[in-house]
Amino acid sequence: MSEITQTTPGAPDDSSVSGTSILLDQVTKRYPGQPDPAVDGLTLEIPAGRIVMLVGPSGCGKTTTLKMINRLIEPSEGRIVLGGDDVTDMDGDKLRRRIGYVIQAGGLFPHMTVENNVAMVPKMLGWSKDRISKRVDELLELVSLDPALYRARYPKELSGGQQQRVGVARALAADPPVLLMDEPFGAVDPITRQRLQDELLRIQDEVQKTIVCVTHDFDEAVKLGDWIAIFSNGARLVQYDSPERILADPASSFVEDFIGSGAGLKQLTLARVNDVTLAEAVVARFGDDAKQVLDRMDKASHDHAVVVDDRDRPQDWLSRRQLGRMETIPSEADPHLPVVGERATLNDALDTMLVSSAGAALVVGRRDVFRGVIDVQTIMDAITAAHEAAIQDTGHDAPVGINTGSMEQVAGNGKAAGNGQEPDGGPAPDGQEPDGGRSPNGQEPDGGRAPDGQEADGGRS
Repeated sequence: MSEITQTTPGAPDDSSVSGTSILLDQVTKRYPGQPDPAVDGLTLEIPAGRIVMLVGPSGCGKTTTLKMINRLIEPSEGRIVLGGDDVTDMDGDKLRRRIGYVIQAGGLFPHMTVENNVAMVPKMLGWSKDRISKRVDELLELVSLDPALYRARYPKELSGGQQQRVGVARALAADPPVLLMDEPFGAVDPITRQRLQDELLRIQDEVQKTIVCVTHDFDEAVKLGDWIAIFSNGARLVQYDSPERILADPASSFVEDFIGSGAGLKQLTLARVNDVTLAEAVVARFGDDAKQVLDRMDKASHDHAVVVDDRDRPQDWLSRRQLGRMETIPSEADPHLPVVGERATLNDALDTMLVSSAGAALVVGRRDVFRGVIDVQTIMDAITAAHEAAIQDTGHDAPVGINTGSMEQVAGNGKAAGNGQEPDGGPAPDGQEPDGGRSPNGQEPDGGRAPDGQEADGGRS
């Protein structure tokens, strides 16, 4: 049976973290003329170096919450604390230069080249031209775009996925400790979305920023998030916990409905490729003698050989039959290789395998370096092991999350609570249902709107 390593989503190794902690301390946002606040007394602790996903129905205030972190929307009450520093009254422009921001389609300036888009914030900070140039090349390589090919292009010359990659590079340009992402993958097709999600996980593995991301897609939240915050109307925090615990123990009927059917299948997105033991492969390079490669395959009892380039990136996956027709390994790359990143979910890996003639997938790590092979049986064994481990895991280390109360009032089981009550345990002090039931004015939780007709969080949430 394959081995699987269970990791608790707590703080990563401090030596590798470049992000900083965030605290929203009893933050409220009110819009003039609206009876109920868009965000009501939210206290939310976001650990350094982790990805926190904000999810909930439209108009619940999750985008407002995100934008109050960099003060694109100013809070009516409460404090914003970054790394122990109260930035609530700090100059907004200076604050935003310390925080990366990514929106749908990257938000690139169409009249600027890729290089100038990425270099914008470093130029504002007075970096030298040489330092900026090196940083642009470094970041384009980080997001898997060849600087020689892409730095002089304009956004209209890029695909949607490439534009989003440039948007991430620009957000990271000044090496900010915090990265905010507002539905960054909502405007691309499903295949590109999966690749961009994998890319984000790979980048995070390298840079270890504090990332706060808004999404409507709960599956995306499960895949990307170390922690998930589920909101109902007024940014009322219904549950704040790890994906595993939310799926295993929803805090209320509201959470169950939001998760939707097929919670068991969503478990497939909880384990990642780098959690399992990969199979080794026979590796060949361009120009190698095909007969010698076949001899090594015979000794290893393998039916395929992985061809890598001079940077150890997989280029082809040749069968015995293919090698038998060759004298040397040709310098050709297969554009349809079944490849997954080591931070991809087992669900993604399984999808990739289903279209592979080998019934398996090649796994790559940082800079797309070949790591090994994963097959269907490995995934099934890993799922079984993960399920058994989840049953035995009764510990709790969720960060703080609560509405209209102090941090000490957080329920011990990590579910958002007020006055020590469970979210579905009864009415909150103001008469509202903590689990996202109707508010006192009779509106549905996602029904509140600002006076200008926008969603209650000031825009599309």
